[in-house]
Amino acid sequence: QVQLVESGGGLVQAGGSLRLSCAASGRTFSSKAMGWFRQASGKEREFVASISWSGGSRYYADSLEGRFTISRDNSENTMYLQMNSLKPEGTTVYYCTAARVGQATTFYDDFSSWGQGTHVTVSS
Repeated sequence: QVQLVESGGGLVQAGGSLRLSCAASGRTFSSKAMGWFRQASGKEREFVASISWSGGSRYYADSLEGRFTISRDNSENTMYLQMNSLKPEGTTVYYCTAARVGQATTFYDDFSSWGQGTHVTVSS
């Protein structure tokens, strides 16, 4: 089981940027695909982005319109989500997650380890 801790959330104005980090413990990080999901109050958790074990394959939610970039540093056991041109969507919790597999995936059930989440508030 991979232990995951997110950081980097906070308050930002619409149009601004944030960079989320996910620090992982455990020796299996580099063999697992990783991902980000998000959940707004009263809504279901939704897929944001995922990255394969090597970083060579990435998937993004269509709604992001190219504004976010997922990356990872296996030497540091860390994954990142660069978020640009943020939209005024209120407060959303972003979750880091590790998959059971090495290939990037968009399916919720493929992910087995979850962080506690980091709050992102985008004001208008």
